[in-house]
Amino acid sequence: MENRAIRIALIGDHDPQVTAHRAIPVALQRVAEHLTRTVQLNWLATDQIHADTALNLYDGFWCVPASPYKSEDGALRAIRFAREQSRPLLGTCGGFQYAVLEHSRNVLGWADAEHGETSPESERAVLAPLTCSLVEAIDVIHLMPGSLIAKAYEASDIEEGFRCRYGVNPLFEQQLLSDQLQAVGHDSAGDLRAVELKNHPFFVATLFQPERAALAGKLPPLIRAFVEACGEPR
Repeated sequence: MENRAIRIALIGDHDPQVTAHRAIPVALQRVAEHLTRTVQLNWLATDQIHADTALNLYDGFWCVPASPYKSEDGALRAIRFAREQSRPLLGTCGGFQYAVLEHSRNVLGWADAEHGETSPESERAVLAPLTCSLVEAIDVIHLMPGSLIAKAYEASDIEEGFRCRYGVNPLFEQQLLSDQLQAVGHDSAGDLRAVELKNHPFFVATLFQPERAALAGKLPPLIRAFVEACGEPR
């Protein structure tokens, strides 16, 4: 049973011009070779994710960069499934943002929660423009000891690359992180850059893009940890 293929759904709207989208299959292939496992990936366009989409076929979900997505509802449906069914979920860049939005609406009950990129006038825009746009930037990230992400990197400080313009709105950060969602990574300025969900086998979201390391020939530690979680028996 342990040698069966690991099935991973990539939640997002594939665009070969997006660097992260080119990096993700490379990262997964490197990890598959390292673990001597077969990894099958399937891009699920957000506007093709509906109530009858067979999400249960997948061992894990990667909510990928490049937002806004074509269908907010489709992306949130997949994230909610992973959260409620305890399936591993990794969110990077845009995936981080939509994981926060899903938590705001469906866990905290903030029905009016919005993404500031698509609803900038919303009174509860839980995602807002970063004070300093992180486009093609590299920064140090301080990781919370004992977190899944710290265990993956086997380090308390890492360097990663960003291509992101939106993050958690400071006005709502304290409330967002007061229950199940916890802050596990902050940048050199102390701003939130990674979150995890408590009491879930693997639910990690980062504003940085660890997949990019694969294009430089490296094995991304967080991607390895994600695939390992996807390969665990359910």
